[in-house]
Amino acid sequence: MNLSMIWDHLSLVLSALVLAIAAGVPLGLLAYLSPKFGKVILWVVDLIQTIPALALLGLIMVVMDPGSPTAMVGLALYSLLPIVRNTCLGLQQVPGHLKEAAAGMGMTQLYRMAHVDLPLAFPMVVTGIRIAAVNAIGTAVFAAFVGGGGLGGLFYTAIRQKDTAVLLLGTGVLMLMALVLDAGLGYVERRLSSHSRKKLPAPVKAAGAGAMALAGVALVVYTLLPADTSGQLTLYDGDYSEVKLMHSMVEQLVEDKTDLEVVILDQMTQVNNHNELKGENPSCDLMFSYDGTILTTFMGLDTTDIPEGMTLYDFVNETVSEREGLHMLGKVGLNNTYAIGVTQDVVEQYGVSKISDLVPIASSLRFGAEHEFFTEEGSMKYQPFVDYYGLNFQSATPVDVVLKYNAVESGSFDAMVVYATDGLNKRANLTILEDDQGFFPEYYGAFLVRNDLFEDFYDVAPNLEQVLELLTDQVSSEDMVELTYAVDVDGRSVQEVAHQFLVEKGLLEG
Repeated sequence: MNLSMIWDHLSLVLSALVLAIAAGVPLGLLAYLSPKFGKVILWVVDLIQTIPALALLGLIMVVMDPGSPTAMVGLALYSLLPIVRNTCLGLQQVPGHLKEAAAGMGMTQLYRMAHVDLPLAFPMVVTGIRIAAVNAIGTAVFAAFVGGGGLGGLFYTAIRQKDTAVLLLGTGVLMLMALVLDAGLGYVERRLSSHSRKKLPAPVKAAGAGAMALAGVALVVYTLLPADTSGQLTLYDGDYSEVKLMHSMVEQLVEDKTDLEVVILDQMTQVNNHNELKGENPSCDLMFSYDGTILTTFMGLDTTDIPEGMTLYDFVNETVSEREGLHMLGKVGLNNTYAIGVTQDVVEQYGVSKISDLVPIASSLRFGAEHEFFTEEGSMKYQPFVDYYGLNFQSATPVDVVLKYNAVESGSFDAMVVYATDGLNKRANLTILEDDQGFFPEYYGAFLVRNDLFEDFYDVAPNLEQVLELLTDQVSSEDMVELTYAVDVDGRSVQEVAHQFLVEKGLLEG
């Protein structure tokens, strides 16, 4: 964690609040002035609040690029409910006799609204903003899934690595941020509620309001402005250490052997990264992925679609080039396929070494996997797997992919789906069983690049393709287990571990 990450998180929250206030206060006013239409407005903002954060961000990404703007709009929408409701409620609670007195003095409805109703309702409006601010600080951690930055990636990594110190530190920072924002807004609310406060001269109040409005607009514009990556090789950081390591290797190799600068933007999930790589206006140039992932997750195909006599890798490369204008470079060596890991207690009690050994004992075992493994999309999922091997587990429980290792280490599972090259398998002391009947296909790692990538950067880096291909056949599955273990368990930095590996392979000088 550093100050840059904290500022990214805070600026994202503040810019979202500015948007939410700019939209929420007028909507609350409209709901007050038109009760029938107000019911519709309140129903809509209530409905938005029920949408899961990741689903809402995904919907926004359909029409917007990833990054801070998408996250800002999502947070703003989540912040509407308390602001709209409190604005409407504050106006409704203005005493009737004051409204009558204002009318008796000849005030028009618009003049009364500006000089009587809204000033009296402001404390309630600020209360709504306080609620929205505190909620937004916590919700903003989901921005990491769409390349929005902030502290979300820190929590994601810390949970996976069981780094309690970082989790507590990150939580403390968010709590402090919430307390400071709440205290500041609370002061504003008290000032607005106090009848004995010293009146400021009108020019001073106007200047202050103008300065705050200008600062809010500047913050929103700052958040909306895309990063200037023109002329630079652009990647998004991965949400797993394996992808982070491979992207760091690209950065170090390319910057060492070419005149090209590499920019690694905020982390993003594989699916979102792929969506940003393809299309007419891609926001990145390449990503590290797997031929099996490209086949099933990205293109929605299955191993049954592969023509006889053709390898999965060749079929994927040909198909993704035709459909999306992308292609894979050479395999780097590792095969990060699904695998079945069992605890040491199971190995010692039953002496299992391959998946078929589980058949007679499955009814005594508790099985766990991430939610995705239990879906019905494709043939490499739970039901086809147990049918294929004839397994009948005592229980089969879905768990978040980040938390599954914590679950197996706490004794919740006896057997679990894992990725073959994950260093956390070693930390959890899992034994990886042989897939003796060949159910799981290969998931060979390779860089997925735009077809026109090397042409675009030829003037600056004519040897870019050769530099990237230096990693072909260099990173074995065993290598990646050790590399991810060094990051996820030993706590070493991604850059340090990647650099040491490249030096040991003779690809960089020490």
